[in-house]
Amino acid sequence: MNSLACALAFWIASSLSRAAPSRAPDDVRGVLQRQAQELIDAIAAGRAEVWERYLDADVRFIDESGTVMTKKQMVEGTKPLPQGVSGTIKVTDFDVALHGDVAVATYVDDEHENFHGHELHCQYRTTETWLKKPEGWRLIAAQVLALRTDPPALALPAARRQEYCGKYALTPEISYEIRCKGDALEGQQTGRPPVELRAEAPDVLFVPGRPRYRFVFQRDAEGRVAGFAERREAWDLVWKRESSDR
Repeated sequence: MNSLACALAFWIASSLSRAAPSRAPDDVRGVLQRQAQELIDAIAAGRAEVWERYLDADVRFIDESGTVMTKKQMVEGTKPLPQGVSGTIKVTDFDVALHGDVAVATYVDDEHENFHGHELHCQYRTTETWLKKPEGWRLIAAQVLALRTDPPALALPAARRQEYCGKYALTPEISYEIRCKGDALEGQQTGRPPVELRAEAPDVLFVPGRPRYRFVFQRDAEGRVAGFAERREAWDLVWKRESSDR
């Protein structure tokens, strides 16, 4: 290899060495996960100074109810839990994507709460946007979503299950059939596969794995099932009964 080739090879190797990625993304991940946990811990302790430190002056924070809050509102709202209420929240499933001086983090808040002697377990999905500033990473936006789970299922007597079985119509072309299958109920909408139905309460059914939806049955003046409202969050699709399996 001549001297020119050696010099070129040395320059390439030196350039690649300088351009090699640093451990900055790993460091950023650790910093942001720690700061996220600090903010969560500060809620129960009522340490408003932690929120004051990490929130950008123009932050927009959206809680699980959909309320949009400013830094002032978040800081002033951080107070110790009331007497009789205690708990812990752990940041889990943490992930972050770096875009220059902006980082988008998402994680699950795993909450265990004791409410006057009653144990509660809730989970929330939080997505945060952090901006790197001279004083460190500061939160500029966040949104929290409540992660829903299936409610406890209630065992219904055979006679009550039979009351629901039959065919219901949303439109002339779209129907929903509920079938009694042994000790269980099965529902099927036109053009879709059948699904299992379980009871949350008398006259309230749900599909396992779809906790945002409910089937709320409606009865006529004689107490007979006349249809059901397919409740999606707070909105209903009303299905009228066409026929009964009885």
